[in-house]
Amino acid sequence: MKRVLAAIAITALVSVVLFAQTRGDPSSESAAASSTGASSAPEASDRRSDPGSASEGSGSSHSAGPQPTVQKPPDLGPREHLSDISGWLNTTGSSFDEVRAEVTVVQFWTFGCSNCKATIPHLQELYARHGDRVEIIGVHAHEFERERDPDNVADAVEELGVTWPVALDTNKTNFRSWQGSPRFWPRTYVIDSSDRIRFDHIGEGQYDELSNTVDALLKGPQ
Repeated sequence: MKRVLAAIAITALVSVVLFAQTRGDPSSESAAASSTGASSAPEASDRRSDPGSASEGSGSSHSAGPQPTVQKPPDLGPREHLSDISGWLNTTGSSFDEVRAEVTVVQFWTFGCSNCKATIPHLQELYARHGDRVEIIGVHAHEFERERDPDNVADAVEELGVTWPVALDTNKTNFRSWQGSPRFWPRTYVIDSSDRIRFDHIGEGQYDELSNTVDALLKGPQ
């Protein structure tokens, strides 16, 4: 009888140990869930993108292995107009049509946004690689009041190494009309020669997809 009771006790102890080992850690799952989403901004519908959620599952220029080539970028509809621009930097042009190229990348950004600044090296690489065939237009829409001052924008553009045209969307007219609600910094579009949107991405990441979209559009009609 003692042996039977001992065997039962050992079996119960083993079951408890196995149960403890197979339990998940609820704190790690809840922490991962709480790390996604965007932080609030001065306007309820204006948000900086979250670098973790924006880049999850997206490509980057440092990802390992060959990346799929975009054969035909999707047609996401016509672009909006650029209107009520209070000034331009890095160009003598004064409108989208005067500045555009075969393929035009439009990014809504503000110089104090860390997510926006993280995209700059990738845009610099794209800009240098394609020369006059690709233009980038950085539409600067402020988040905080100090980012609204054109002199502060000009200083930041020089400091950050932004060499492409920058449209000053001081009243955030285009920031609102292009994005609707909610709105984000940064948001990047690719516009083809027929004024159609062929790429739309919120936040950081998807740099390979951006590059592949531009490459595909430069190869010919899509």
